Amino acid sequence: MSTVTGSKGGDLWFGASLKLQRALVRRVKDPFVQLLLGDGQADRIPYYDRIRAEGPLFNSKATKSWITTSHPLGTEILRDRTLKMSGLDGKPNGQKVNLKIGWDSSFLTKDAPDHTRLRKLAAPAFTPRRIAEYRATVEKLCHQLIDKVETTGAFDLVHDFGAPLPVAVIGQMLGVDAGDHDYFREHGMVIGELIDGVTSLPLARQVRKAIDAYHGLFDAMIEARRTKPSEDLVSSLGKAYDDGVLTHEELLSLCTVLAVTGFETTVHMIGNTVSALLRHPEQWDRLKQDPGLAPKAIEEGLRWDPPTVASTRVPHEDTEFAGQPVKAGEPLTVLLAAANRDPEVYRDPAEFDIVREGEPDHLAFSGGSHFCIGAPLARMEGDVALRVLAERAPGLRITAAPRRRSSAVVNGWRELPVSLR
Repeated sequence: MSTVTGSKGGDLWFGASLKLQRALVRRVKDPFVQLLLGDGQADRIPYYDRIRAEGPLFNSKATKSWITTSHPLGTEILRDRTLKMSGLDGKPNGQKVNLKIGWDSSFLTKDAPDHTRLRKLAAPAFTPRRIAEYRATVEKLCHQLIDKVETTGAFDLVHDFGAPLPVAVIGQMLGVDAGDHDYFREHGMVIGELIDGVTSLPLARQVRKAIDAYHGLFDAMIEARRTKPSEDLVSSLGKAYDDGVLTHEELLSLCTVLAVTGFETTVHMIGNTVSALLRHPEQWDRLKQDPGLAPKAIEEGLRWDPPTVASTRVPHEDTEFAGQPVKAGEPLTVLLAAANRDPEVYRDPAEFDIVREGEPDHLAFSGGSHFCIGAPLARMEGDVALRVLAERAPGLRITAAPRRRSSAVVNGWRELPVSLR
């Protein structure tokens, strides 16, 4: 991994490095490397099957890491409190660029006790009571978004429905003024690209600009709340900062991470599930006939085509999993989508079936102490979105080839062209 400067020479070196990296991938036989950096991003399933054929725990010698597609072993790894988040170095498909953005201060990358302290500050915003309070807002937003596209009938499900909905919701939860929602969404989408790793200097500059914009926005909001406090999340986090519970860097990082992860997962959850429903018309018909199946449809969408590819933990001392000796510092990666299709656990795992019953929970939201804090919110948004689409857009259909996001980390559509009729 390399740190890149802003020089023209750095630009040239950076591009050459990526070309060399991709050329090397074509020579490497390791299916995990091909999955992360090669053609595996276009169709991951054959690579999952190749890794699964190697047994419950695959030793990826090229990456000096261990990979599992097993649902039971994946669950065990994610719940193991001796494994840590610290020790992960950068993203697997991008160069390490020093943006000084403070993501290392977020609870996503922390271990206890800091992870517990920071997560506890955000948790009150995601209780069942608070989520229920937002349901009417989500319903109103969904109907407004359909109203906007009803005249033309043709729209992009990601850009015109899947993205604006969670952006508006998390913006309201944080306390972002309605007039700033476009600004909030624009910069948040850029920051979201950082999840994949920074793969070019122009992108690094865009991300840095977006991070600065977010930090400026949140600093202004925090200052305003000191004289006029509210019930929003920024008010409670700002008070915690004033009380010395967290640092300024942790405060800005927490606000930024909650904002971006608050819509990144939901955007792709909605897009992936709707795409699956429309490609399986008998399942779409089921939902239209009984919109009460929406929660089950969301769960099956999360199992069948989850928005997050993998979750990784690191042992800080020598250990053993599935009979394999794992050395300290060797990452253990759970391929979430592969675990969600484990034939030892799921009946006909490749089938998309919104009325599945009697099977284990999927791992789309990871597990253990790092289980997605926003999962209840995402599920509620998905439930409402599917109900509204089934009611308002029964003739919904895909009109052109969707364009998938090329990523080793995020699984979803960049574009999903559809029509209401």
